[in-house]
Amino acid sequence: MHLTALETQLSFLRELDRLKTVTRQSPLLDKSRKENSAEHSWHLAMYAMVLNEYASGSVDTNRVIQMLLLHDIVEIDVGDFPIHDGALSELQTELELKAAERLFGKLPSPQCEAFLDLWLEFEHAHTEDAKFAKALDRFQPLLVNIFTGGGTWTESSVSFEQVLARYGPVIKRGAPQLWMVCEQWIAQHFSAQIGG
Repeated sequence: MHLTALETQLSFLRELDRLKTVTRQSPLLDKSRKENSAEHSWHLAMYAMVLNEYASGSVDTNRVIQMLLLHDIVEIDVGDFPIHDGALSELQTELELKAAERLFGKLPSPQCEAFLDLWLEFEHAHTEDAKFAKALDRFQPLLVNIFTGGGTWTESSVSFEQVLARYGPVIKRGAPQLWMVCEQWIAQHFSAQIGG
């Protein structure tokens, strides 16, 4: 039986419901529970709308939002790879590419190719849009860690130096003004930890 474009699109949208079941390491700001990947993606889209003036270059906010809504869809198949777990990046890249091809492959052409191209653009982060999207993807969990008293940093015994190395280059490259705020937050957080 040949599926219509609408039937394949609706099948894809039903598949996306599974993203709501992927639990991330980051808590909600009220610490009541961990966020899921669908919530994370939605929140990042809001960050792009609100913070677009802080991009390092000229960006198309609509494209940035599209990337952020698509970037973690692969977690339906592979789950979340927390930044502090030291996951094998080559294996992660391979698994996520296979997941992207499977999931976006559920869509009709040219939608499949357009979504996969946006996802790959985000992953490679060579364009201004992708650099900013990547920066926000690091900025949001950093903010959560700061405003939850350490969050995943405390759980994973992450050091000041590790925070700078894991978040700094990506945020600074895509949103240098946001990184300046982050540096202040990080310094205050870790000085309070030492003082406490």
